[in-house]
Amino acid sequence: MLEKTTRINLLYDFYGPLLTERQRTMLELYYHEDWSLGEIADYFGISRQAVFEGIKRARKIMEGMEQELRLFAKHVRRREIVEQIRTEMKGSSDRKAVESLLQELLDLD
Repeated sequence: MLEKTTRINLLYDFYGPLLTERQRTMLELYYHEDWSLGEIADYFGISRQAVFEGIKRARKIMEGMEQELRLFAKHVRRREIVEQIRTEMKGSSDRKAVESLLQELLDLD
């Protein structure tokens, strides 16, 4: 469950602004604030099933965007490449210059 929650939170970082305000609020309350479906339902004045469906729909939208745009996958791959380069360059005389460029690459996210 933790891995799924982590993935949803990371997808939210990339695609959250593209969701409706209501979808964002439901996801934030459920995943960030750890509210139950019942608590969210009371907050919105709707049924637990409506909250469940709203969260499910928002997750599906974000997963669909990721399928098309691959922003999260590219982000993860960039970080993997940076770590591989860091491993390969240990002991290099130009280490500081390369390290600075790698950090700049990471800061672009």
